[in-house]
Order: sequence, then C-alpha cells, then structure tokens
Amino acid sequence: MNGLRGLAWLLVFQSAGELISRALALPLPGPVLGLVFVLVALRWPVVREPVSECAHFLLTHLSLLFVPVGVGVMTHLALLTQYGLRILVVIALSTWIGLAVTALVLYGLPGRARGRKEEAR
Repeated sequence: MNGLRGLAWLLVFQSAGELISRALALPLPGPVLGLVFVLVALRWPVVREPVSECAHFLLTHLSLLFVPVGVGVMTHLALLTQYGLRILVVIALSTWIGLAVTALVLYGLPGRARGRKEEAR
C-alpha cells in the first residue's frame, strides 16, 4: 500500500510539473520540473518513505520496462538493417561530441574560478 502512495506522489509531482510548464509556457519539460518538485519534497518523510518503496519496487522490475523497446526494435527490424550503420555512426558521433563539449566546459570552469579568486585578492 505504501508503494502505491509513492507512485501516487510521483504522478502528482509529474502532473504538477506538466501543468506549470504548459501554463507558463516554460522551455522546460513538465516531467523535468516535476522531478525538481520531487527532489524538494523528498526532505519530508511523508513523501520520502512511500517514494523510496515505490522506487525499490520499480528498480527490482526494471528489466520488464525494456520489453516494449525490444518489441519496437523487432517490429522495425527492416529499418534497422537499412539504416543501422548510419544510426550507429550518429549515436557514436553525438556521444563523442557530447563528451568533448562536457570536457571543454569542465576544463574551462576551474580556470575562471581561479581567476576570480586572484582578482578578489
């Protein structure tokens, strides 16, 4: 029963995020905003305990959540054989670009922080 309360909390926060995102025309997706709400609400035991139980249940059955993806891949196997190499190249390239941009940003940030400390002295 506590796990169902946790699922209800997650759905309430996701719905609230979706409503606020659409009502204010925010460039942020509703589920992301709902996740921020959950993060804030996890400070209270009335939310934390049921959500923890629900999360544990979902994680134990996580493999079942991949079944629809596998069925979708099998349904579109002809497309995968036709465009598979292109898809693989795009995924690999976008991953490397994302890693490179992240590394460059992280490399650039400490230097700026040191520069500000030196300017403040």
